[in-house]
Amino acid sequence: MTTQREPGDGRLDPGLTAIMSERRHLINLAYRLLGSLADAEDVVQETYARWYALTPQQQDAIDSPGGWLTTVASRICLDLLGSARARRERYVGEWIPEPLPDRTEWINGRSGGNTVDPADRVTLDESINMAFLVVLEAMTPAERVAFILHDVFRYSFADIAEIVGRTPAACRQLASSARRRIRAPQVPATPAVQRTDLVRDFKQAWEAKDIDALIGLLDPDVTTIADGGGLASAELRPVEGSEQVARAFVEIAGRTPDLTILERTVNGQPGLVVQQEGVTVTVLAFDVAGDRIKHIWAVRNPEKLRPWT
Repeated sequence: MTTQREPGDGRLDPGLTAIMSERRHLINLAYRLLGSLADAEDVVQETYARWYALTPQQQDAIDSPGGWLTTVASRICLDLLGSARARRERYVGEWIPEPLPDRTEWINGRSGGNTVDPADRVTLDESINMAFLVVLEAMTPAERVAFILHDVFRYSFADIAEIVGRTPAACRQLASSARRRIRAPQVPATPAVQRTDLVRDFKQAWEAKDIDALIGLLDPDVTTIADGGGLASAELRPVEGSEQVARAFVEIAGRTPDLTILERTVNGQPGLVVQQEGVTVTVLAFDVAGDRIKHIWAVRNPEKLRPWT
C-alpha cells in the first residue's frame, strides 16, 4: 500500500481515509458474529488500535489493509466467542442478542464531539433478524465465523482458513454444518404484511388485557424469553405455552398500567417497544410461523437498550 503523508498541510491522509472507510464493514461483521453492538464497537476499536500500533513501514507492506482489518477483527471475535460460554454462565437469566432499531428510530449519541450513528453502519437485512441471531448462538465459534464470512459476506474458504486456522476443506464443512442448523427450524416465510398485522393485533390484545385474543395469536408451543441481565426484572427461565405466555403478558399490563406500547422495527422485523414515563424499558422481537407467533424475545437489560433510550 502506498500512502501520501503530508503532516501539517491540513489535508486528510488518503491512506487514513481508506482505512476508516472499512469501519462500516467491520461493524456489520462483528455485530453478526457477536450479537452485541457494544461488543462489536469494542472489537472495531481494538482492530484499529492494532493497525495504528504498526509502524508506517509495516502498514505499507500490507497489500490489502481492508483484508488485514477483517482478518484481525474476525480473530478477535473468534476469541470472544470462545470465552462467551463462560461469560454466559455468569450472566443472570437468559441472554438475548442486542436489539437494533430501524435507522429512522435511532437515537444519536455523541463520541469525541461527533455524532455517532451505528444504525447507519449496520445493514438491516435477514442476517440480523432476531431468530437468525438466536440460531447463530447455538453454533460453535468456528462454525459461526465460517458461516458468516462465507454465506453473508462472501469470503472464500481460502481466506476464511487463514482466519480460523483450519484448512479450506475444513472451513467448507464448518459452513455446511452451520447452514444445516439455520435451515433445520425454518418454515415457509410469512408475508411481511401478515407479520406486521400479527404484531399489531398482539399489541392491541395486550393493551386490552384480553387473554383469549392473545392465545388466539400465539402458537400452542410459543416460547417467550426475557433478558434482564440482573439489571431489570425478568423471568429467569423461558415461559412456554400459549396460555402461560398470554397470562404472563396480561399480568405485566396489570402490574404496570402506565406502560406505552409502540410499534417499531426491531432488527429489520415488526416488533414492539415498551416505554414507561417516556423511557424505553423493553424491546420485543417476534418470530412468526404461518399465522401464529412462535417466539417472543423481550430485552429488558438497560445496557442493551442504549440505542432506544
